[in-house]
Amino acid sequence: MNEPGKIAVEEVDAVAAPKRARVEDLESPQESMGEKLERKRDYLEGFLNKKPEQVAPSAPGGDLYEAVVDALKEIFDPEIPVNIYDLGLIYGVDVSPDADVTISMTLTTPNCPVAESMPSEVELRAGAVPGVRDAEVVLVWDPPWDPGKMSDEARLELGML
Repeated sequence: MNEPGKIAVEEVDAVAAPKRARVEDLESPQESMGEKLERKRDYLEGFLNKKPEQVAPSAPGGDLYEAVVDALKEIFDPEIPVNIYDLGLIYGVDVSPDADVTISMTLTTPNCPVAESMPSEVELRAGAVPGVRDAEVVLVWDPPWDPGKMSDEARLELGML
């Protein structure tokens, strides 16, 4: 008999392994390979034929927004052989429903040699994108730029990865 508060212990020589689960053990009707292939094909066709959700042209992922970003990726910093977008100098691209673009950007330093010309070049390039009504560049210094803002592509280009 067990005393209160004591755990009964039983010693054994071996324990039988539990039964392993097998696909054949299922009680549902078996599916032939042809049926299984047809089911997978239907699923895949439905997945591949699904149309993406409509994105407004001015929203990130929209045609106009992406065209502006592509235009910014064509502008290179004269001192660093990387485009200004991947360099992390572009802090924000806002496209209004009326196709007005506002770009928030910074420079690597306030004493950058292109401090006067770079913002105007950005404004001209963004304004030249088909569909853009007006472009404006807002030069900001807070937060200050640092190499941590660069994309992985820029780091790879500069040998920093």
